[in-house]
Amino acid sequence: MRTTLAGVVFLIAANAPVPAAGQPLSEKPEVSAGIRVFEAWMNEQMAYRGLPGVAVGVVHDQQLVWARGFGYADVDRKTPVKPDTIFRMASHTKMFTATAILQLRDAGKLRLDDPVSKYLPWFKVKPASDDDPPITIENLLTHGSGLPREAASPYWDTFDFPTKEYVQKTIGTQTAAYSPEVRFKYSNLALSLAGYIVEEVSGEKYSDYIERHVLKPLGMVSSSIDKQPDPPDRLATGYGRRMPDGSRKRMPWTDCKGIGPAAGLSSTVEDMARFVSLQFRTGPAGDAQFLKGATLREMHRIRFLENNWTRGNGLGFAVWRADGKVYVGHGGSLGGYKTQTTIQLDSQVGVIVLTNGDDAGPQRIADRAMQLIGQPLAGAASPASPPQWDPSWRRFAGLYRSMWGDEQVVDLKDSLVLINPEADDPQASMMKLIPVGGGAFKLDGPTGGAAIGELVKFTAGPDGRVRVMTVGLSPSERVN
Repeated sequence: MRTTLAGVVFLIAANAPVPAAGQPLSEKPEVSAGIRVFEAWMNEQMAYRGLPGVAVGVVHDQQLVWARGFGYADVDRKTPVKPDTIFRMASHTKMFTATAILQLRDAGKLRLDDPVSKYLPWFKVKPASDDDPPITIENLLTHGSGLPREAASPYWDTFDFPTKEYVQKTIGTQTAAYSPEVRFKYSNLALSLAGYIVEEVSGEKYSDYIERHVLKPLGMVSSSIDKQPDPPDRLATGYGRRMPDGSRKRMPWTDCKGIGPAAGLSSTVEDMARFVSLQFRTGPAGDAQFLKGATLREMHRIRFLENNWTRGNGLGFAVWRADGKVYVGHGGSLGGYKTQTTIQLDSQVGVIVLTNGDDAGPQRIADRAMQLIGQPLAGAASPASPPQWDPSWRRFAGLYRSMWGDEQVVDLKDSLVLINPEADDPQASMMKLIPVGGGAFKLDGPTGGAAIGELVKFTAGPDGRVRVMTVGLSPSERVN
């Protein structure tokens, strides 16, 4: 269901809660201020970088809270970009291919550790080493297969993409660059093979499977795989990079053919918002939520790190860390189009940026939208309610000792923290005691060590003085 309120588009999935009545999130002071700053910044980007068109959307949970187009879908015709303008999504397709694989896995029709050759007997790529183990389906989805980046054809130069039959015919002439799980190596060939497995297992053509089992249940009615939009003027024209004289080449429609499972999706900001909202859902599968929450979390968890340990891949999703936060999503690049979707799971905020210029830099735009709109939106949607400080809690401060070592509770600015006084850097060992009621606290900290997430309780003696601190199930006696 789609409704419009005060210029804000809301997308409500079939099984998603309806937002409560009240002030729209986009009109909250901190959010609207961020929108104004972002719009001013984007207008300057459009003017001074000469960008053709950009569509941006910001999602919170099950709502597309704000969306706007900048510039033109067709520069010559002065056709404005809108939130429902269609763009080629390119490598965003990989998230949808992985989604299909996990649907089939959850249905018991395949396993992630199955060898690719179990479903594609013709898959006989030359191994990087004679003792290489079989390449598995999971290897394909995580870019840990070691396979070449592309099939055996220079299609990125000619835009004449190979058919599935061509990939099948030539795969035996290719050699893996690395052994499986040796290092992260991005591969369009790998995700194309995953799409072929979807066809073999489901008995459906890849594009039909995605349309019936992913796009249609989500209500992504303007999205398709390698299908030109009808009417065609809904598709943004793709433009090459800006040349020194300011001109841009109009790029032709690209049929990705056999590379479709890695690059063939076309979509809109409004449709992609539905896919982003899916990522925030929990609970069992059903209706528009065709994957259970546990499977979605499985797809988002990092499975394979790049060698620099700053980013890597889950199952079809890129995963990276920036400014202390973890993000998932994907980018895309296909002659004349650059796209980026960035999702911050903890705050349930997603940003979608679709562009029709080869030099638009959607990652940069998405980062700015997340900073200026997404972060204020997360705060406005879930305003922090700091626990009420009780001055009597200061009595819990002190040094506690067990056979395993000392721990000290410190009264710190109307809050309690737990440190290891023996550590070289006690601040690095600091963990927060979050009040949960009844005189109990929950242990919170930046890492998963110790008893993070477990209860901390204090026990007093007959004289009312605190004698014991119990963290989880481990007691420590108070020393002073």
